[in-house]
Amino acid sequence: MTELFYAGLEPATFWILVAVSFVSSFITVALGIGGGALLLAVMASVMPPAALIPVHGVIQVGSNALRLAVLFRHVHWPPVLTFLVGTVIGVALGGSLVVNLPPGAILIGVGGFVIWSVLSKPPAWLSRLPVVTGLISSFLTMFFGATGVFVANFTKSLNLPRQAHVASHAAFMTAQHLAKVLAFGLLGFAFGPWLGFLAAMILAGFLGTLGGRMILDRLSDHGFRRVLDVVLILISIRLIWTGLSSLL
Repeated sequence: MTELFYAGLEPATFWILVAVSFVSSFITVALGIGGGALLLAVMASVMPPAALIPVHGVIQVGSNALRLAVLFRHVHWPPVLTFLVGTVIGVALGGSLVVNLPPGAILIGVGGFVIWSVLSKPPAWLSRLPVVTGLISSFLTMFFGATGVFVANFTKSLNLPRQAHVASHAAFMTAQHLAKVLAFGLLGFAFGPWLGFLAAMILAGFLGTLGGRMILDRLSDHGFRRVLDVVLILISIRLIWTGLSSLL
């Protein structure tokens, strides 16, 4: 029974990851972005590499779906359907192609793009072509995992109020991670041994969502955007550093 619950992880490692799931969801709701990448980075240091991306994907489906439910009335729906179309295409391509691009190059590319988008005016196609954003980010998520910072720049270009930003971003990421999880299932990944672990991580993430929402409601739109830009740049610098380190 404990093996099913801990999924082969040491008990201390299990509870540390559950705590990080709470903190990552809190950060994502309160600041708009950053939690998924934080959780992925911690999981990468203690989990089997083959299980990292698919298991992280299920946790992100649960966390984003529950966040979407909490903030559902704030979702900006017009771009969601076309983003979903791009997501399906991107996941299908990523799941069927053998990609020889070094992971470090992907990290550097995503990090550089995000910093450029934050420090300059976001490219027009980010707000006009959600299908392209969905395709590119979903293709990358099959190999990189946490592309929330990429999608956050699309959401940011829509110039939404803070609640609508977080709710709409949750809708985009729920669709993207769900498509990714389905693809990994079709490719043969066995999720069964991880069910107890996944349930605990998703529950902790939901509690973090509720806590983060209390902070979100106290932020002004101006303050929210300022904090969001800082978080995006810091995460992007880390992505670029990690990418360079793996290539050198």
